[in-house]
Amino acid sequence: MKKLSKKQILMLHTQLIQQTGGSDGVRDYNLLDSALENPFQSFGGEELYPTIQAKAARLGYGLIKNHCMIDGNKRIGTHAMLVFLALKHESQRIPMNEFVSYL
Repeated sequence: MKKLSKKQILMLHTQLIQQTGGSDGVRDYNLLDSALENPFQSFGGEELYPTIQAKAARLGYGLIKNHCMIDGNKRIGTHAMLVFLALKHESQRIPMNEFVSYL
């Protein structure tokens, strides 16, 4: 399964910061790598996050929880999750008002 690359995440983060304000940059590259790889973990040959939705949720959670960016961690976590779902053609499965209510 295709992943969002570190380069893509950094580009998205820069665009978000330019549009919404704040400080651009990475606070901890190791935590960023961890957040990007975590959704694709497996144990005993079984994926820990087997569905696209679970992978997207774990990606968003990891970017937010790891606090790997200087600023905009919740923004990039949410945006990366939505971009990941859109790339997998899953973005239309939940109405936006429901999604916003979960946030």
